[in-house]
Amino acid sequence: MTGVSIREVGPRDGLQNEEPVPAEAKIQLLDALSRTGVARIEAVSFVHPKAIPQMADADEVWAKAWRNPDVRYSALIPNSRGAQRALAAGFREIEVVVSASDTHNRRNLNRSTEESLDDIAQLIPLVHEAGATLEVIVATSFGCPFEGDIAPDRVAGIVARVRADGADRIAFGDTTGMATPRRVRDLLTAVRPDLLHFHNTRGTGLANILTAMDLGVTEFDASVGGLGGCPYAPGASGNVATEEVVHMLHDMGIDTGIDLDALLEAAALAERLVGRPLPSGVLRAGPRTRLSAF
Repeated sequence: MTGVSIREVGPRDGLQNEEPVPAEAKIQLLDALSRTGVARIEAVSFVHPKAIPQMADADEVWAKAWRNPDVRYSALIPNSRGAQRALAAGFREIEVVVSASDTHNRRNLNRSTEESLDDIAQLIPLVHEAGATLEVIVATSFGCPFEGDIAPDRVAGIVARVRADGADRIAFGDTTGMATPRRVRDLLTAVRPDLLHFHNTRGTGLANILTAMDLGVTEFDASVGGLGGCPYAPGASGNVATEEVVHMLHDMGIDTGIDLDALLEAAALAERLVGRPLPSGVLRAGPRTRLSAF
């Protein structure tokens, strides 16, 4: 495998699960990440401020952020209103979430999975007419904290529906870190996504990525410092840390195009901005090539 592509989701998925930080802090982190060599960044989400107050300043953040022409930026939206805001802001890569678990979908979006799929079917032509693409993220693909295991056939059915409706890309989300290598293999044997989003809640994030790579997946989400979680799922701790993924891949001889030193500086910045220690082991210990003096 010659290359793996990582989408950095710290500015959105990471910060939405933290205490709100000022817009200037979000801009500072986004700008730092734009200088690391990462090819894709999930920058903001256009949601109602009462639902996710951490993202209430999305328009301001995006208007003031530096945009590296070598980086593809995307935004998450919950509905057509969010899509219109994202398109008006200039985004041409848009993401929308639907949960494989009906219970989680109701907690997250206040509607059933089927109702969300109907909404997505209406969103796709709206986004396409504006010259943009829509990625559908299937949350709780590997398990739900309310319903337990999610059958691969359930996820496959959702994928078949949104692909038929014209979705451009599909991602699977491990919303509460319930995935294990066995369950990754089981699901990806049944249906294949374009991208995978793993949390490290139970310490299996890197192992899950390696398993998916063995099955041919080359695109993954990760979050600087291990920021993140899910505000609508109990116990959903941070995403797999970007610097841990990059550190592992580079040692395997796999190119990511990312400057690990610059990424570690961004992770240290993220830690300062949120005001608490972040869970990344590579941030804490440094890369394995960093030696101590005698």
